[in-house]
Amino acid sequence: MIHRGWVCSFAIPRFLPVLLLLAVAAGCAAENTALGNSEPQRGVFHTFPHYADRAVWVMRKKMKINDGDTFETRGVVIRILGLDTPELRRPKHGFRQGQPYGRQATARAVAIFDSAAVIEYVPGTKDRYGRTLAHVFVDGELFAVKMIEAGLAYETVSQYGDNGFPDLAVLITGAARKAGTPPFQNPYEWRRQHRVQPGESVAGILKKLLDWITR
Repeated sequence: MIHRGWVCSFAIPRFLPVLLLLAVAAGCAAENTALGNSEPQRGVFHTFPHYADRAVWVMRKKMKINDGDTFETRGVVIRILGLDTPELRRPKHGFRQGQPYGRQATARAVAIFDSAAVIEYVPGTKDRYGRTLAHVFVDGELFAVKMIEAGLAYETVSQYGDNGFPDLAVLITGAARKAGTPPFQNPYEWRRQHRVQPGESVAGILKKLLDWITR
């Protein structure tokens, strides 16, 4: 006769690893549900798999957002491709005043990055200032498209080309056509009119503005 207690003492150790795995899985599922993360995190691998091997993951807490189209991370300055946002006031760069909507664009960029679970960039070349030109993705979606759709950025593909990313350029120009013209001057033109060179006099600044108005 086999006693029930003996059977239990034999069976429980044998199936203990399975029971533990089931318990851990149940706990993870409950945690994901509580956090609203029942689906796997999305990234470039899911949406643009042909760029996955070039994508660089970014930690939000390691980012310093300079404005709506530029940020720094781990000593690298990233100039985001595909968009141009209004300038902030930066006297050391020659901008004694900020462009309208500059603060709004920066605040929107911060909000987008803060709400993203996965932030990545795919680097291209460098510009004349030594910044890395890169397409940036938040949860697998183009950051440039999000800013353009919000009416806080001009597209730059028409002016500078696709920078070797033709498929992304199509998405950006399509978003710009749908969004229409933003409610502020093209930042490229605004910079040309408002950048003050070191040592430039007030008279020189006024002359520059007058030349632009009368041309």
